[in-house]
Amino acid sequence: MGLERDAGPRTELSRDILHQPVLVAECIDLLGAQPGKTLVDGTLGFAGHAEALLHETAPDGLLFGLDRDPQALAASAERLAPFGERAVLLHASFRELRDALKARGIDQVDGVLLDLGVSSVQLDRAERGFRFSESTAEQTPLDMRMDASQGETAADLLARASEETLTDWFRRYGELRGAARLARTIVQTRREAPLLTAADLIRLTREARVGGGRRHHPATLVFQALRIAVNDELGALEEGLASALSVLAPGGRLCVIAYHSLEDRLVKHFMRDAERGCICPPKDPICTCGREPSLRRVTRRPVRPGADEIAQNPRARSALLRAAERLAA
Repeated sequence: MGLERDAGPRTELSRDILHQPVLVAECIDLLGAQPGKTLVDGTLGFAGHAEALLHETAPDGLLFGLDRDPQALAASAERLAPFGERAVLLHASFRELRDALKARGIDQVDGVLLDLGVSSVQLDRAERGFRFSESTAEQTPLDMRMDASQGETAADLLARASEETLTDWFRRYGELRGAARLARTIVQTRREAPLLTAADLIRLTREARVGGGRRHHPATLVFQALRIAVNDELGALEEGLASALSVLAPGGRLCVIAYHSLEDRLVKHFMRDAERGCICPPKDPICTCGREPSLRRVTRRPVRPGADEIAQNPRARSALLRAAERLAA
């Protein structure tokens, strides 16, 4: 099995992978996974989808798996070892998909899968700081990086971002009521002491009285907003969708699983616009942009997990799967 760049040391994760992939059968069907196909899992995670796709494309199909998280790559390398050279793992973000494949001599593929968000294994590891528990908040660092070896942590961003920027993040990425009030509270508080742990942020969320009336903990949306900002998730998604489209062979399929409205809206609009092609104003009598349709939407509405899957894996309940097919150039 090929592995571009060092995936890092093997960890306990590789011996006890708990992540449950969502909508596996639906992904296999919509991607048209068959023997001999070359597919890309742009968000490899802990290889649940990749393993299923490799089984479906046996005996001669090829899968390229990309991930920013060295721990995930190390665990996936063990899980996919039985598939040998048919599984090629790359330490890269899916926004770098086109360049990562080109470096391996691959210009076109038959399908691309993007499973957005954070895996269950990442969520459940307190040191990654993606989620919080009241009982362990004091020990949970404000990190939230998909690749913990590089980039700024959530604590770094909270220390330097302006009040206006923080307000924008909480409002756009968390759709949080009281975003400006929380941003102001953070800026005032950090003058006295830095925010370093989940407990620090939870305390300020309560002090700022944000998100009142929601059924879940208001800090949930605050953590979501910071995670998106730390990892530039929406920027990565925009670039990743364009990159995926550029490597799809005619008839190839793009499947994307989103977990909240911000992601799903972006995916929906990308596929709709690629299907329409022309971006000229409606009032223009003729097309001057020259853009041709490049995708055909296979799913007009998102595919959702069934009741049985949600019962077995409650975290699947928010998953939204959309698929589109590449048109001939």
